[in-house]
Amino acid sequence: MSDGLYVPLAEGNLALEPLAERHREGLRAACAQDQEIWVVYPHDYLGDSFDPQFDRLLEGGTPRRIYAVLADGVVVGMTGWIEHGAPGWSIEIGNSFIVPALRGTGFNGRLKRLMLGHAFACGLERVVFKVDRINARSQAAVRKLGGVEEGLMRHERRTWTGRVRDTVLFSILRDEWMARP
Repeated sequence: MSDGLYVPLAEGNLALEPLAERHREGLRAACAQDQEIWVVYPHDYLGDSFDPQFDRLLEGGTPRRIYAVLADGVVVGMTGWIEHGAPGWSIEIGNSFIVPALRGTGFNGRLKRLMLGHAFACGLERVVFKVDRINARSQAAVRKLGGVEEGLMRHERRTWTGRVRDTVLFSILRDEWMARP
Protein backbone atom coordinates (compact mmCIF):
# COMPACT_ATOMS: atom_id res chain seq x y z
CA MET A 1 0.00 0.00 0.00
CA SER A 2 1.37 3.40 -0.95
CA ASP A 3 2.49 5.39 2.09
CA GLY A 4 1.08 8.54 0.50
CA LEU A 5 -2.40 7.01 0.46
CA TYR A 6 -2.89 6.70 4.23
CA VAL A 7 -2.65 10.32 5.30
CA PRO A 8 -5.09 12.64 7.08
CA LEU A 9 -7.77 14.00 4.72
CA ALA A 10 -10.23 16.83 5.27
CA GLU A 11 -12.90 18.83 3.53
CA GLY A 12 -15.02 21.38 5.37
CA ASN A 13 -16.38 19.83 8.58
CA LEU A 14 -15.36 16.32 7.45
CA ALA A 15 -12.01 14.87 8.54
CA LEU A 16 -10.39 11.47 8.20
CA GLU A 17 -7.69 10.78 10.77
CA PRO A 18 -5.56 7.64 10.87
CA LEU A 19 -7.13 5.57 13.64
CA ALA A 20 -5.42 6.05 17.01
CA GLU A 21 -6.08 5.22 20.65
CA ARG A 22 -7.58 8.70 21.15
CA HIS A 23 -10.50 7.65 18.90
CA ARG A 24 -11.47 4.54 20.94
CA GLU A 25 -14.27 5.97 23.07
CA GLY A 26 -15.66 8.17 20.32
CA LEU A 27 -15.84 5.24 17.91
CA ARG A 28 -17.35 3.01 20.61
CA ALA A 29 -20.11 5.59 21.13
CA ALA A 30 -20.67 5.99 17.38
CA CYS A 31 -20.92 2.24 16.80
CA ALA A 32 -23.37 1.87 19.69
CA GLN A 33 -25.79 4.26 17.96
CA ASP A 34 -26.93 1.49 15.62
CA GLN A 35 -27.59 -1.82 17.34
CA GLU A 36 -29.15 -3.44 14.25
CA ILE A 37 -26.65 -2.74 11.45
CA TRP A 38 -23.90 -5.02 12.66
CA VAL A 39 -25.67 -8.15 11.34
CA VAL A 40 -24.62 -7.09 7.81
CA TYR A 41 -20.99 -6.54 8.81
CA PRO A 42 -18.35 -9.26 8.91
CA HIS A 43 -17.41 -8.22 12.48
CA ASP A 44 -19.33 -6.96 15.49
CA TYR A 45 -18.41 -3.61 17.06
CA LEU A 46 -20.85 -3.66 19.98
CA GLY A 47 -20.43 -4.40 23.68
CA ASP A 48 -17.67 -6.84 24.59
CA SER A 49 -16.74 -7.24 20.91
CA PHE A 50 -15.72 -3.60 20.47
CA ASP A 51 -12.31 -3.56 22.19
CA PRO A 52 -10.88 -6.66 20.46
CA GLN A 53 -12.06 -5.32 17.08
CA PHE A 54 -10.68 -1.84 17.78
CA ASP A 55 -7.35 -3.34 18.88
CA ARG A 56 -7.21 -5.35 15.63
CA LEU A 57 -7.83 -2.17 13.63
CA LEU A 58 -5.18 -0.28 15.61
CA GLU A 59 -2.58 -2.87 14.66
CA GLY A 60 -2.91 -1.37 11.18
CA GLY A 61 -0.35 -2.17 8.57
CA THR A 62 -1.24 -4.24 5.58
CA PRO A 63 -3.73 -5.22 4.39
CA ARG A 64 -5.96 -2.72 6.21
CA ARG A 65 -5.47 0.90 7.29
CA ILE A 66 -8.42 2.46 9.06
CA TYR A 67 -9.50 6.07 9.57
CA ALA A 68 -11.65 7.58 12.26
CA VAL A 69 -14.31 9.66 10.49
CA LEU A 70 -15.01 13.00 12.19
CA ALA A 71 -17.72 15.61 11.67
CA ASP A 72 -17.08 18.93 13.37
CA GLY A 73 -14.34 17.23 15.43
CA VAL A 74 -16.57 14.42 16.75
CA VAL A 75 -15.99 10.76 15.81
CA VAL A 76 -18.98 9.65 13.73
CA GLY A 77 -17.64 6.47 12.17
CA MET A 78 -14.80 4.71 10.44
CA THR A 79 -13.61 3.76 6.98
CA GLY A 80 -10.37 2.54 5.48
CA TRP A 81 -8.08 1.38 2.74
CA ILE A 82 -7.86 -2.38 2.24
CA GLU A 83 -5.37 -3.98 -0.09
CA HIS A 84 -7.00 -5.40 -3.18
CA GLY A 85 -5.29 -6.47 -6.36
CA ALA A 86 -1.91 -5.25 -7.49
CA PRO A 87 -0.24 -2.79 -5.09
CA GLY A 88 -0.13 0.71 -6.52
CA TRP A 89 -2.83 -0.19 -9.04
CA SER A 90 -5.96 -1.10 -7.09
CA ILE A 91 -7.33 -0.51 -3.58
CA GLU A 92 -10.55 -1.25 -1.72
CA ILE A 93 -12.48 1.28 0.33
CA GLY A 94 -14.13 -0.64 3.12
CA ASN A 95 -14.67 -1.20 6.83
CA SER A 96 -17.03 1.77 6.56
CA PHE A 97 -19.64 2.84 9.10
CA ILE A 98 -21.24 6.19 9.85
CA VAL A 99 -23.77 7.03 12.54
CA PRO A 100 -27.46 6.82 11.58
CA ALA A 101 -28.01 10.59 11.95
CA LEU A 102 -25.64 11.26 9.02
CA ARG A 103 -27.07 8.64 6.66
CA GLY A 104 -29.05 10.14 3.81
CA THR A 105 -27.55 13.61 4.37
CA GLY A 106 -24.87 13.45 1.66
CA PHE A 107 -22.11 13.06 4.26
CA ASN A 108 -21.18 9.54 3.10
CA GLY A 109 -21.01 10.72 -0.52
CA ARG A 110 -18.66 13.54 0.50
CA LEU A 111 -16.55 11.08 2.48
CA LYS A 112 -16.26 8.59 -0.37
CA ARG A 113 -15.61 11.31 -2.99
CA LEU A 114 -12.79 12.65 -0.82
CA MET A 115 -11.25 9.18 -0.63
CA LEU A 116 -11.77 8.43 -4.32
CA GLY A 117 -10.23 11.73 -5.39
CA HIS A 118 -7.25 11.09 -3.14
CA ALA A 119 -6.78 7.51 -4.39
CA PHE A 120 -6.75 8.59 -8.01
CA ALA A 121 -4.51 11.58 -7.24
CA CYS A 122 -2.06 9.06 -5.73
CA GLY A 123 -1.92 7.29 -9.09
CA LEU A 124 -4.22 4.34 -8.46
CA GLU A 125 -6.18 3.06 -11.45
CA ARG A 126 -9.00 1.21 -9.70
CA VAL A 127 -10.99 1.49 -6.48
CA VAL A 128 -13.10 -1.44 -5.32
CA PHE A 129 -16.05 -1.70 -2.94
CA LYS A 130 -17.22 -5.05 -1.54
CA VAL A 131 -20.78 -4.94 -0.20
CA ASP A 132 -22.82 -7.63 1.52
CA ARG A 133 -25.55 -8.81 -0.84
CA ILE A 134 -28.22 -8.07 1.78
CA ASN A 135 -27.01 -4.47 2.30
CA ALA A 136 -29.17 -2.69 -0.30
CA ARG A 137 -28.50 0.78 1.18
CA SER A 138 -24.72 0.46 0.75
CA GLN A 139 -25.10 -0.95 -2.75
CA ALA A 140 -27.24 2.04 -3.72
CA ALA A 141 -24.66 4.43 -2.25
CA VAL A 142 -21.84 2.85 -4.28
CA ARG A 143 -23.91 3.00 -7.46
CA LYS A 144 -24.66 6.68 -6.78
CA LEU A 145 -20.89 7.33 -6.69
CA GLY A 146 -20.54 5.69 -10.12
CA GLY A 147 -19.56 2.22 -8.98
CA VAL A 148 -20.00 -0.47 -11.61
CA GLU A 149 -21.19 -3.86 -10.40
CA GLU A 150 -18.70 -6.48 -11.51
CA GLY A 151 -20.30 -9.55 -10.04
CA LEU A 152 -21.23 -11.60 -7.04
CA MET A 153 -18.65 -13.44 -4.95
CA ARG A 154 -20.65 -16.37 -3.62
CA HIS A 155 -19.94 -17.57 -0.09
CA GLU A 156 -17.12 -15.04 0.13
CA ARG A 157 -16.86 -15.18 3.94
CA ARG A 158 -18.51 -16.23 7.17
CA THR A 159 -19.63 -13.31 9.33
CA TRP A 160 -19.42 -13.03 13.12
CA THR A 161 -23.05 -14.26 13.32
CA GLY A 162 -22.16 -17.46 11.45
CA ARG A 163 -24.05 -16.36 8.32
CA VAL A 164 -22.29 -17.16 5.07
CA ARG A 165 -22.03 -13.90 3.15
CA ASP A 166 -22.36 -13.36 -0.57
CA THR A 167 -20.50 -10.18 -1.56
CA VAL A 168 -21.27 -7.84 -4.45
CA LEU A 169 -18.11 -6.46 -6.06
CA PHE A 170 -18.12 -2.91 -7.46
CA SER A 171 -15.34 -0.84 -8.99
CA ILE A 172 -14.63 2.68 -10.17
CA LEU A 173 -11.79 3.18 -12.64
CA ARG A 174 -9.62 6.29 -12.85
CA ASP A 175 -10.90 7.19 -16.34
CA GLU A 176 -14.51 6.87 -15.20
CA TRP A 177 -13.86 9.06 -12.16
CA MET A 178 -12.08 11.75 -14.19
CA ALA A 179 -14.87 11.79 -16.84
CA ARG A 180 -17.69 12.39 -14.35
CA PRO A 181 -19.51 15.72 -14.59
